[in-house]
Amino acid sequence: MIRCGLACERCRWILPLLYSTPSPSTSSRWPARHIQTSSLWWKCSQEGGGSGSSEEGCQSLMEYAWGRAAAAMLFCGFIILVICFILSFFALCGPQMLVFLRVIGGLLALAAVFQIISLVIYPVKYTQTFNLHANPAVTYIYNWAYGFGWAATIILIGCAFFFCCLPNYEDDLLGNAKPRYFYTSA
Repeated sequence: MIRCGLACERCRWILPLLYSTPSPSTSSRWPARHIQTSSLWWKCSQEGGGSGSSEEGCQSLMEYAWGRAAAAMLFCGFIILVICFILSFFALCGPQMLVFLRVIGGLLALAAVFQIISLVIYPVKYTQTFNLHANPAVTYIYNWAYGFGWAATIILIGCAFFFCCLPNYEDDLLGNAKPRYFYTSA
């Protein structure tokens, strides 16, 4: 993997971290301090967030079409990302496979579009469905998981540009380019 430019040891903790967060959003009412948490899958009225069961007062967001759409968009983006990851091994390790680099870049851009749509649908429809702006005493805060989703989307866009521009440096990748010197002696 090091030959292909991938250092898996540096980023192997990101995927479990992405799925371990219980709540991308919380709302609290002051001064009573009633905390309400929600994730992509459920909305709970308990402070700890609960496990998503109806016995704990949690409501499934998959009952709403927008909840299913947001989850499906994230899942489609994730599947495309996994496909691109697998294709990148073949494209970067085999010199005859460099033609796939722009295809990978296009697929990464498509995955970024899916994530952007999902990251816009979720807060807008959540706010409209549960009338969060109706009571000015309620504070609604997105936690780090929502920001992490946007950061991942920005990284996807950067990787899409990287993979689309990489074929321009095919000779450098294959070792066929002449060395370029910054300083030449007279």
